[in-house]
Amino acid sequence: MTQPRHEAIKVLLVLQHRFDLWKVPAWFVEKLRAEFPALQIVHFDQYDDAENDIADSEVLFTASLHPDQFLRMKSLRWIHAASAAVHQFLFPELVRSDVILTNSSEVHAPVVAEHVMALLFAVAKKIPLAVRSQTEHTWAQEAVWKEAPKPMEVAGSTLGLIGLGSIGRHVARMASSLGMKVIAVREHPGKEKPAGVDAVYATSEIDRLLEQADFVAMAAPLTPATGGLMNAERLSKMKPNAYLINVGRGAQVDESALAETLRSRKIAGAALDVFEKEPLPSDSPLWTFDNLLITPHSAGITDKLWFRHYELFSDNLRRYLAGKPLRSVVSKKEGY
Repeated sequence: MTQPRHEAIKVLLVLQHRFDLWKVPAWFVEKLRAEFPALQIVHFDQYDDAENDIADSEVLFTASLHPDQFLRMKSLRWIHAASAAVHQFLFPELVRSDVILTNSSEVHAPVVAEHVMALLFAVAKKIPLAVRSQTEHTWAQEAVWKEAPKPMEVAGSTLGLIGLGSIGRHVARMASSLGMKVIAVREHPGKEKPAGVDAVYATSEIDRLLEQADFVAMAAPLTPATGGLMNAERLSKMKPNAYLINVGRGAQVDESALAETLRSRKIAGAALDVFEKEPLPSDSPLWTFDNLLITPHSAGITDKLWFRHYELFSDNLRRYLAGKPLRSVVSKKEGY
């Protein structure tokens, strides 16, 4: 068993982002320093300011890392990703190394799962039409009924989950409690079925899921196998009254194919929180579809975000110092 660590180590926190919520708050840093006084807790909002601390940092809390930065981090032993996604870290030098990679799927999963259900209810009950009508001061009761597709009852419908990680498992429990049938695809279908899931198919059987589901929710990690997963051929397998929901990664949906599918109304509609390019360009044709609900990659936004981050990271830091197994360890070869 690994022996507990006693000597001081450097923990480097660097989160560079235009959106303030994704930056490490001051109280987070102060609380770490108070709880771990023997450690060097170093914090910056951008990598340019961290150049002098890269070489001797043993623990890194960040959202991304370039290969050239990694090669200069000779003391690095553990990276904690502030995101659930880790594809940005999976360059060959890091994958081949002994550096441990953990992610924040436990942090984001509960609130992202709630967002999936919010999108599902919104499209099922035609809330976007009601909102548009409200801005026009129009009583749209007849339109809600007459304009296809018809409003749907969620109970008794079928949810198809693409991905059964932390988000997928939370969604499955929520959907099942509402009386939905939940089916899913994942890379290893032989694993024990999570609570609330009625059937699990192999990824090669995704067409079986698409042909049955009233709602298809994408919550899978971005890997070579899931990039461009929902292309024209797969979209054509969906039921004509079905909805596509994506909270995974924008690159998993062929946006041109989806635009054509929505334009020709081959499916009932879609709800997207993630896009190939973010922010979504103002001239994107996706803005123009009345059967597409867009949210601005806001599924993970919550007032509890950094409290969850602190609980996971501080617990893992205690485990690391004690030589115990870490939570949320990522398989660098599988990408999740």
